[in-house]
Amino acid sequence: MTTNKKSVSRDADEIILAKEMIMLGARLQVVESETALSRERLAKLYRELQGCAAPKGMLPFSVDWYMTWMPNIHSSMFYSIYRFLARETRLEGVRLTVQAYRLYRNQVACQTQGNGNPTLSFTRAWMLVRFFESKMLQLSACTQCDGEFVAHAHAIRHNYVCAICRPPPRAGKKRRPLTPKSPSSSTPASFPTSTAPPSPAATSLTGTGLVAADEASGDTAPAQDPGEPNPYIS
Repeated sequence: MTTNKKSVSRDADEIILAKEMIMLGARLQVVESETALSRERLAKLYRELQGCAAPKGMLPFSVDWYMTWMPNIHSSMFYSIYRFLARETRLEGVRLTVQAYRLYRNQVACQTQGNGNPTLSFTRAWMLVRFFESKMLQLSACTQCDGEFVAHAHAIRHNYVCAICRPPPRAGKKRRPLTPKSPSSSTPASFPTSTAPPSPAATSLTGTGLVAADEASGDTAPAQDPGEPNPYIS
C-alpha cells in the first residue's frame, strides 16, 4: 500500500513538472527526457494544454547559435539567473532550469511590455545548461563592462569584448516588410484581353486612368480620325 501511494505521488509530481515545462514552451523530447512519463501520455498532455499536436523534428544542437548578437545577450542573462538560483536556493536539475527560465521570461516581458516571444526559448535554455555541463561553453568576462557572457569553451579570454559593448554593424536592424501593390497599378478586370498591342493613344490614356473611368461609367470616346488631334491628350 505504501509503495502504491509513493508511486501515485511521484507520478502526480512528474505530471505537474511536465505541465510546467510544456506551458513554458518545452519540446516533447525535452519533457520526455526529464520525466518518467510515457510518450503517449505526454503527447496527450501536450495536445490538452497547447490545443495542437507536439511539433516534430530534431532539437536544436548548434553551439554557434548562442554566439550571435541578440541570442548571446539573452543566453548570458538567463545563465546568470541560473547560477544565482543554483547558489542561493536548493533547487537542482530541471526544476532549477524551469525556475530560472520563468524569471528570465518575466524579466524580458517587463522590458518589452509583453510584446513578442522571448529570444531564448525554453528548449534553447535547456540545451544551454547541457552545453555548460558538457564543457562546450564557458563564461568570459568583458574587458570594458566586466560582465560575464557565454563564449566557446577554451576561447581566448584576454581582450574579450561582449556583444553589448561592441555590437555588429547592423545590430537591431530588421528587413522592411514588403509593401502591397496599390490597386491603381494592377490591370482593371474590365479590360478585354487581346493579343494585339495597344495603340499609343490607348497606352497614354491607360497611364492617366481615363480609359478605366470611361469604361466603368459606360461612356466611350468616339472614334477619332488619325489626322485629327485627340481631345483626351493635352
